[in-house]
Amino acid sequence: MAKNFAITGVAGYIAPRHLKAIRETGNTLIAACDPHDSVGLLDSFSYEVSYFKEFERFDRHAEKLRRKSEAERIQYVSICSPNYLHDAHIRFALRIGAHAICEKPLVLNPWNLDALADLAQEYDRKIFTILQLRVHPALAKLRESILASNIDSVYDINLTYITSRGKWYLASWKGNPEQSGGLATNIGIHFFDVLIWIFGEVVTSQVHYADPARVSGYLVLKRARVKWFLSIDRNDLPDQAKAISKSTFRSITVNGQEIEFSEGFTDLHTTVYKTVLDGTAFGPKDAKPSVELAHAIRTAACVGITRDSHALLI
Repeated sequence: MAKNFAITGVAGYIAPRHLKAIRETGNTLIAACDPHDSVGLLDSFSYEVSYFKEFERFDRHAEKLRRKSEAERIQYVSICSPNYLHDAHIRFALRIGAHAICEKPLVLNPWNLDALADLAQEYDRKIFTILQLRVHPALAKLRESILASNIDSVYDINLTYITSRGKWYLASWKGNPEQSGGLATNIGIHFFDVLIWIFGEVVTSQVHYADPARVSGYLVLKRARVKWFLSIDRNDLPDQAKAISKSTFRSITVNGQEIEFSEGFTDLHTTVYKTVLDGTAFGPKDAKPSVELAHAIRTAACVGITRDSHALLI
């Protein structure tokens, strides 16, 4: 039976992947909210979506539906709003009797996860998060091989992620660490999550360099030593990427061997939604280690760090 969905942050960058996943899993979007009203993309999915520019009116509409029949009320809320609003919008979903499906990061501060878990239990609803790299076939295969290897093996990892962004990025909420969590949270948390998932819990973490457009560091996991570098500055792209006009460069090497996972990103949300609907998706407990790590990196970058050269990591 099709479920009714609502979505917050529908005008944002990642929302189309959620809309596509809702449709491809056979469900129905019935309500949407975003303070920015450039939401014509909704017509590509349904002409019947109730849209609200003000969250307060969206809240009132959802509350009215909560009191109606199961066929009319909202069963799931997809949360694509700015990072600092995730906690509040998850609480909203639980309060109207819906399950929450939240984009990364689930929250900015790890201590909020326990409070959300308590609320989910109180309302008898679930909180799911989008950790889509865990369902990427190449990375799932890598995890299987690591788990099957010698338990005493420790791997050397290089992670580089450069995604070109213009001046708008730092002028938006994404450039405000209090709202986005900074680069390590906003663009790095998926990679930190999948590395912890594959190689085990964090032992130590160091931040070697940070400025508004890039951050790098060194991470020791249970079974890996990780050099990592994140950037939104296109000048950091390697020459081979610039030569073919690529705006994004992703690389994970394990003991010097490149892991190819550059394709297939656009379909991963649908795969995660399928796990949500069958009850096997990722929740607060899964998200906690990477949220804790991203928070620690943000704290280290704010209190002062050693400014080593980041170029060595590319």
